[in-house]
Amino acid sequence: MVVWTHVLLAGVWGGLLALERRAFLQAMFSRPLVAATGMGLLLEDLPSGLFIGMLLELFYLGAATLGAALPENDTLAATSAAAAGSAMANASGGGGTPAMWSLAILLFIGTGRVGRLIDRSLEQYSARLASKAMASAEAGQLTRAVRQNLWGMWPHFLSFGAISAASAALGYLLWPSLQRLPLPAVRGLAWAYPAMASVAAAIAVRGSHSRKAALYAGAAAAAVTLWVAASSLFGGPL
Repeated sequence: MVVWTHVLLAGVWGGLLALERRAFLQAMFSRPLVAATGMGLLLEDLPSGLFIGMLLELFYLGAATLGAALPENDTLAATSAAAAGSAMANASGGGGTPAMWSLAILLFIGTGRVGRLIDRSLEQYSARLASKAMASAEAGQLTRAVRQNLWGMWPHFLSFGAISAASAALGYLLWPSLQRLPLPAVRGLAWAYPAMASVAAAIAVRGSHSRKAALYAGAAAAAVTLWVAASSLFGGPL
């Protein structure tokens, strides 16, 4: 059963962090560790938010906007994965598990690229509003200039908040499917979390701006999942 209060809180938190990342404050609250941990706290499952946030922080450590280069939106990836993981934990009634964290990360880390596309699409809109605000300020119309700035914030808040809220709702809907997975697959997902964490740590040491970070982590997770599943099915040692 979907807890709509959690869905709403996820949307508000995701929207606020999108503004913190781009428009105001910029006090590092939008970093994956803080963003995911905050999401877990709001959705009443702090461990899921913390463990998902730690792994994604390593993924995106060192990512920065340099010139025209626009990185993946690590904040959206963190809020989406943490919202889904915390929702699955709440639906289970027994708290988060590594299998849930792995599934949430694997399914929602791609929202980082979606966030980058949204950022690009909103750049021209924001630039037009900034020009209008500058013209209004030069003409002494300060109230109108402030209004233009506020109009520029709303698309970020709504778009990123909606994706975070949808991720929380999907997390609740995913729990029945996770229950129906064979035990070897669940064990594989559980082992995939430390595998991805190891890969993420190695990428962080080497330079986490690597474009293939998610690919490496996904490959490691898939390999461990298959290995554990095969071992369980054929009676081999783990």
